[in-house]
Amino acid sequence: QVHLAESGGGLVQPGGSLRLSCAATGRILINTMGWYRQAPGKERELVAAITSIGTTNYADSVKGRFTISRDNGKNTVYLQMNSLKPEDTAVYYCNLYPARYDYWGQGTQVTVSS
Repeated sequence: QVHLAESGGGLVQPGGSLRLSCAATGRILINTMGWYRQAPGKERELVAAITSIGTTNYADSVKGRFTISRDNGKNTVYLQMNSLKPEDTAVYYCNLYPARYDYWGQGTQVTVSS
């Protein structure tokens, strides 16, 4: 059974940085993986995606600030978030891209506030 576990969230001041991790069971990392987020009162949105060979894509709102990467040997996907803004506050999730409804985990909360 596939399981995705996100970690690394927390409270950070505007302009700060965080690194999120997504540890996966099984060999799902041969697929394209994505980081998603859901802010209060908003729909979940794709933030960044990375293919099995490392090609990346980002939402316009995070381009130049966030970097997605993967370590296939460790079955882990990362999201380096720099220059964080209050509007980045959300619960962050990883999943395949396109997402599978049965792969959603608990997510990790990121709060950007002074």
